[in-house]
Amino acid sequence: MADVSHTSYLPAILTFCAGAVTAVPLFRRLGQSAVLGYLAAGIVIGPSVLAVVKDPDAIRGTAEIGVVLLLFLVGLELQPSRLYSMRKDILGAGLAQMALSTGVIGLVAWWFGLSAGGSFAVGLALALSATSIALQLLEERGDGGETYGRRTFSILLFQDISIAPALAVLPLLATTGAENNGSGQALLGLGFALLAVAIIVLAGRYVLNPFFRILAKAGAKEVMTAAALLIVLGAALLMEHVGLSMAMGAFLAGVLLADSHFRHELEADIEPFRGVLLGLFFMAVGMSLDLKLVMDNALLLALAAPLLVLFKIAVAAAILRASCSTTTEAIRAGALLSPAGEFAFVLLPLALSLGLLNPQQSAIATSLAALTMLIGPILAKLIDIWLLGHSEAETMEEDFDGAGGTVIVVGFGRFGQVVTQALLLQHVDVTIIDSDVERIRSAAKFGFKIYYGDGTRLDVLRAAGADKAKIICVCIDNREAALRIVEMVKAEFPTVRLHVRAYDRIHAIDLMKANVDYQMRETFESALGFGRVTLEGLGLTYDEASLVIDHVRDRDAQRMEIQFTEGIAASLTKVPRVTPEPLIKPKAKSKALTQETREVIEDGGAEVAVGGVGEPER
Repeated sequence: MADVSHTSYLPAILTFCAGAVTAVPLFRRLGQSAVLGYLAAGIVIGPSVLAVVKDPDAIRGTAEIGVVLLLFLVGLELQPSRLYSMRKDILGAGLAQMALSTGVIGLVAWWFGLSAGGSFAVGLALALSATSIALQLLEERGDGGETYGRRTFSILLFQDISIAPALAVLPLLATTGAENNGSGQALLGLGFALLAVAIIVLAGRYVLNPFFRILAKAGAKEVMTAAALLIVLGAALLMEHVGLSMAMGAFLAGVLLADSHFRHELEADIEPFRGVLLGLFFMAVGMSLDLKLVMDNALLLALAAPLLVLFKIAVAAAILRASCSTTTEAIRAGALLSPAGEFAFVLLPLALSLGLLNPQQSAIATSLAALTMLIGPILAKLIDIWLLGHSEAETMEEDFDGAGGTVIVVGFGRFGQVVTQALLLQHVDVTIIDSDVERIRSAAKFGFKIYYGDGTRLDVLRAAGADKAKIICVCIDNREAALRIVEMVKAEFPTVRLHVRAYDRIHAIDLMKANVDYQMRETFESALGFGRVTLEGLGLTYDEASLVIDHVRDRDAQRMEIQFTEGIAASLTKVPRVTPEPLIKPKAKSKALTQETREVIEDGGAEVAVGGVGEPER
């Protein structure tokens, strides 16, 4: 019979895994952050609901390693050049947001009867924002490079930097009410802390890079991963022994390795552990949420949580609006910064252990922080939908004075820009239409004259001189819009030639049915060129490779004709499928390869010795 002690940890692990794989996909399907899924799973499996896990504190120590690894990865991103370029937003907006939010929240906590030290701890903990939630929402929106996204990241960066001094200040606040030797103990503790920081800095500067170079020469991937964990957790443990925080030690280790040649490998090694343990951390937070306490203080928390979220939105939005952000961007950034941060669940237990808060105060503040993490992302998404629905898209005046070229190009994206270059090199009079204001302004810096307008509107095409043009090139990537333009031009300007960019094979067939004069799938010719160069890389001459590519092009044209007349499925049976075969080494048997290739192509056979095309493009 197996020893129960060897398997006692398995039920807990299975419970956490089951909770994660059930709740996280559900919340993501609802359009919410994965963090909400972890919190909800923790609440359900915790002592307040199913009580599958009766003691959440038993896993909190392990789960907090996820926060430690998160701060290490934040430190790895703090390269001096990047920090310098963001200095105004970091020091300006970041400092203002932290100072104002901490001050006001702390004053409210003091008014409710907390001590000065406890009020500062609560204000600081609740002023922080959830880095993981904000960055994940930015990633989902694809707005990391937008102005509001960069400024949101700057404020989060300042908050992450401020964690280290905050963790050092709280123990000092706890000694202010001590007896005569309290200040001496505080100074002694500060001295040990500074010594530990100096050790980490010196090790990072003179030891870590040589250490990783030696390990890299060993060529063992698992050793590099073990070394990364050793550095992070070793620095964290050293800081914990001198009375500071594990997170501070990890942060310092990350900063010292930010310029290392091994930075990207370290990120790749740490990221899986960080993701799993941070998810476990959020589940532990959810498990620690005492629903009985929430119900006993339902009125207070029901008022405090929404007010705290709205207050943080207002503070961040006001600060960013004052720094020349637009109102919409400022509000969107403020909404991302509204949930309490991951480190609230580190600072509040620390304040409790130091005697700055009593258990009741700490539990209420922790519940408030957890509730903001549930409310904040939902409110941020609602605000984003409302703002995008009510904000007017930036427009320009439609002025077609001087338009009326021989060729009209609709759409000046990547595809349209290449087409236009060929026309301008032959001094063709081109009229370019686009509806993207930012793109028009960027192109103007390079001397391009682009007319603002929606090419799917008949009045815009008339104003652009479509009735006098010889060719209209539709270069947009929206298949429905392209078909609308084709229908309008065919009906209103039947003598004008239509050359249209096709999105894929289905779109190309739709355009053929609409009787356009020329269509091209946006990736087809570039893929053929890529394939030709690849064949040359395998040893074929340019002529040999071009012969193969011409054969591929002819076969594709055959399929297109069959699909146009008889449907997609017909081509799968009427055009023989190419069967890839092993490649003969071209250098050893170049002549044999050339002869075989020519014979297959000239005979129109179904197989090509150098490989072949696969399934038809969909």
